[in-house]
Amino acid sequence: MLLIRWAVLAFAMWVATVFVSGIQIDGGPFTYLWVALLFGLINAFFGSIIKVLTFPVSIVTFGLFIFVINAAMLSLTDIWSDKLTVNGFWSAIFASLIISLITTAFRALSKKSRS
Repeated sequence: MLLIRWAVLAFAMWVATVFVSGIQIDGGPFTYLWVALLFGLINAFFGSIIKVLTFPVSIVTFGLFIFVINAAMLSLTDIWSDKLTVNGFWSAIFASLIISLITTAFRALSKKSRS
């Protein structure tokens, strides 16, 4: 299941690069998998810590602040990867919105198919 989620994240990143002009990944399918792995690790480690620390802000904004955190994690992935380019805050926000929508939809569909 972990490999499938990783592939879905790579697919979501590809969709983000198609629809958001300020996001670019240089390379082929394996590059998307590499960037998805790096983003997943950064989001799992740093994103989790930041989400816990900013929980009150997330409550006040009805969870919308999570997109800002995901955009920051995407920008951090840009800094640590020479294959990903994120041009600006709004590009990161729109890309994180697309990535979140796709991965959330996949999780909902996979939970529904298991039950």
